Amino acid sequence: MRITLARVLGGDIDGAWWPHSASAAGELPQLIDVLRRPLGDIATIKINWSPTDSAPDLNSMGHETVAVRDWRRQHQRLMAIDGTHGRVKLLVVPHLTAPALGLMVLYRAADMPVSDARQASRVFETAGRIVRVAQAESALWAGPAHQAHTEAGLLPVSDPVPGI
Repeated sequence: MRITLARVLGGDIDGAWWPHSASAAGELPQLIDVLRRPLGDIATIKINWSPTDSAPDLNSMGHETVAVRDWRRQHQRLMAIDGTHGRVKLLVVPHLTAPALGLMVLYRAADMPVSDARQASRVFETAGRIVRVAQAESALWAGPAHQAHTEAGLLPVSDPVPGI
């Protein structure tokens, strides 16, 4: 299981999950098992994407040819998971993300320490941008505007996953 969680939960992003395949639903039972310890029994899982949305290409976000404004339009995949003892908001790393970048996104999303040598890398910088965009999106998704848009039917996916 490739998941990280911040020591203190409750931020706009509390960590990240990096599924091994395109079928995140197939890996949900393992994710739920891992999250039971910090969250208790899982009551709901909300996502901010639909099955027809393509996953963002995090690998291209580190290239200088991709302007920041262009990749900010790509929505980061987020999950809000509520349990009986708490809530966690995760950035979902697409399974085809390059290993170095995927690992760094896991670290940065959970605010884990990173060596000075790695902090000087392009991967560290790219992962930081990805996490900042996800944090901003999470703040909007969970805020009052999200509730108003959801009630008006303007957001594509915000309902709990059935059967969980």
